[in-house]
Amino acid sequence: MGSIVLAACTSHSPGITGFPERADPAAAGHVLGGFAELATGAAASDLDAIVAVSSEHFTNLFLSNFPAFSVGSAREYPLPASDAFSRFLRIPRIQYPGHERLGEVLYEGLLRRDFDPSLMAGAYGFDEGFSVPLTLLDTGAQVPVVPIVVNSVHPPYPSLRRCHALGTALAEIISDQHVAERVMVLGTGGLSHWVGLPGAGQIDPDFDRRVLDAFEQGRADELLDLTDEDIDRSGNGAHEIRSWLVVAGATGASPYRTLAYEAVPAWLTGTSIVRADLDTADPEGVR
Repeated sequence: MGSIVLAACTSHSPGITGFPERADPAAAGHVLGGFAELATGAAASDLDAIVAVSSEHFTNLFLSNFPAFSVGSAREYPLPASDAFSRFLRIPRIQYPGHERLGEVLYEGLLRRDFDPSLMAGAYGFDEGFSVPLTLLDTGAQVPVVPIVVNSVHPPYPSLRRCHALGTALAEIISDQHVAERVMVLGTGGLSHWVGLPGAGQIDPDFDRRVLDAFEQGRADELLDLTDEDIDRSGNGAHEIRSWLVVAGATGASPYRTLAYEAVPAWLTGTSIVRADLDTADPEGVR
């Protein structure tokens, strides 16, 4: 039987690794310190796999084929996707290991639960959504990953409730499977930010605090009534909270601890890291 032993959600702004020096040094240090604390927790969790949920920035998927949800089941993934991404993110290119069998199990399990994700069984190159957090987790590429992509960048989007329900289904599948015993679920994206729009560089700390408060109190489901118009007011990039809500669905009412939050205009993003430690001996720990 598998267990979710660690859950986290993080921002994935390319500035965190690509141009950290542009940010206020104290803010940058706080964010990087939060990632370091999360990395320490991941290292202590003896992980067999990471299920990472993020958006897709038109690096692999395009409007000719842009599914609401996609599940990866490849043996490895280029991280970052290209030499140009490597220079932009200041991350050396590697082949990051995938957990091919767990990806297949998750895909098949979602189909049986009336979800219809696409299957990414071939090469899928990681942009900042996966590259930045996985690099800062500093696992030495030793913990294989299953990437799950949620459309958060081009409307119409899957509803917040559907994303949350996806997370609940993932937790059930992880609990039932036997190919990865100790699993981390990681959601990346957000918080408030505007991408390619006149508002780029603005941040909405009130929205960010609302999201963080809900996660800290174990009541992320209170966010499910937000409309797309509500989220638009905090930036088109704020729709990436869908990845966070997938993770919240996987962890039920578990409270999260905020490791860092900084509004960083130089990175164009309300930047945060939150973490939940899940005691699987506690029946309330994982839904």
